[in-house]
Amino acid sequence: MDTTERLDGRALIYIGIALVTWSSAYAAIAYALASFTPGQVALARLAIGSLCFALLLWARRVPLPRRSDWLQLTALGVFGLTVYHLCLNYAETRIASGTAAILIALVPAATATLSALWIGERISARRVLGLGVALFGVVLVVLASGKQVKFQPMAALVLVSVIASSVFFVGQKPFFVRNNMVGVTAFGFFAGTLGAVPFGLGLPHALVLAPWSHIAALLWLGIAPTFVGYLAWNAALHRASASQVSSFIYFSPPIAVFIGWIWLGEQPGWLTLVGGVITVGGVALANAKRQAPAVAAPVAPASIKQSGC
Repeated sequence: MDTTERLDGRALIYIGIALVTWSSAYAAIAYALASFTPGQVALARLAIGSLCFALLLWARRVPLPRRSDWLQLTALGVFGLTVYHLCLNYAETRIASGTAAILIALVPAATATLSALWIGERISARRVLGLGVALFGVVLVVLASGKQVKFQPMAALVLVSVIASSVFFVGQKPFFVRNNMVGVTAFGFFAGTLGAVPFGLGLPHALVLAPWSHIAALLWLGIAPTFVGYLAWNAALHRASASQVSSFIYFSPPIAVFIGWIWLGEQPGWLTLVGGVITVGGVALANAKRQAPAVAAPVAPASIKQSGC
C-alpha cells in the first residue's frame, strides 16, 4: 500500500457519512418495492444519483476520466452498480433481512482478498484476524436482534452482490491515481444507469400510479444512499486502502440497531450489545497501526590497536 494512503480523520468522516446513509437504504428499498419492481427501483435510484453527479460535474467543472479508461470504467459501473442493485433488490423480495445482513457482511473479507490479489495491497495477519472477529460480532448482532435468518437459493443473489460490490470498490482505486475521483465515480454511475434501463421498463407509468410516499422513498434512495453515500465512500477509498475502508461495513448492522433504538424505541438486548462491542473491537484490530520496530543506535567501530615493532 502506498505510504501516502492513511486512515485519517477525514477518511473516517467520509466513512461515517456513507455508513449512516447506506444503513437507511434497506428499509427504503423494502418500502419502495410496494409500488415498483426491483428493476424499476434500481433504475430510479441510479438515474437520480446520476443526475446529481451530472449537476456536480457541471457546477464544479470536473473533467470526465481519460477516454482510454472508459471501457474498463463502463464494465465496473455495470457490474458493480447495475448487477449489485438488481441482485440486492430481487433478493429483498424473497429472503429474510437477517440473512441479507449476514451475507452483505462478507463484503469486507471479499474486498480484502480481492485487494491483495488484484492490486497487491498487503493484508497482515492482524487485519485478517480483526475481520474475522468483526464478522462474528455482526452475526451476534443480527441473531440477537430477532431478525429471521434462513438460507435459501435466492440468497445466492446476495452473494453476487457481495462480489459485485468488492470488484467495484477495488477496481476503481487505480483510476483515482490518474483521474479526478468525482469524475470516476460519476462515470461509473452513468454506465450503471444505462445498464439498468432494460430492467426498469415501465418506470414512468409506475411513477404515475405510485403514492407520493413511495416516490419519496425513491428520491431518498437516489440522493442519500446513492449520491451522497457513494461519493463519501469513494472519497475515503481515495485516502486509504480498500481493505481498510471496507472493514467499516461491519458497523452497518450495529448502526441499524442503534437507529431502531433511538427512533423506534427498540431496546437492544445484552447479546446485541456484546455483539456490537465485539464488532467494534474487530474493526479496531483490523485497522490498528503496526508499530515500527525500534531502530538500534549505530555502534561505533572498535578502535584498532596498532602493535609495536
